Amino acid sequence: MYNIGMITIEKLNAFGADTKSGLARCMNKEDFYLKLVGMALNEPRFEQLGPALDAKDFDKAFELCHAVKGVIGNLSLDPLYKEICEMTELLRAKTDTDYSGLYKKIMDLRAELLAM
Repeated sequence: MYNIGMITIEKLNAFGADTKSGLARCMNKEDFYLKLVGMALNEPRFEQLGPALDAKDFDKAFELCHAVKGVIGNLSLDPLYKEICEMTELLRAKTDTDYSGLYKKIMDLRAELLAM
């Protein structure tokens, strides 16, 4: 499990998150929102997605990616959400392609958030 540092609304805004929307979904409770962000970034499906992609198990990879998409989207972590959406749609179509670059980008954005 990753440790969430001193993540703040200001840092999330600098990252490109739409914290206004994310907070609205959390009844404008900043502590609750930040707690959910931490929980979402520690979601184990991020790690489970890599092996599913490597195995070309597109059904499993789609389920994992789609679940993460929902969580990240509800928190309005837009830069990460954009990349997850792209992967979700490719997986929905069962596109047989090299996902390694897109997966790395997703994981790098996640790491950037975790390092805040």
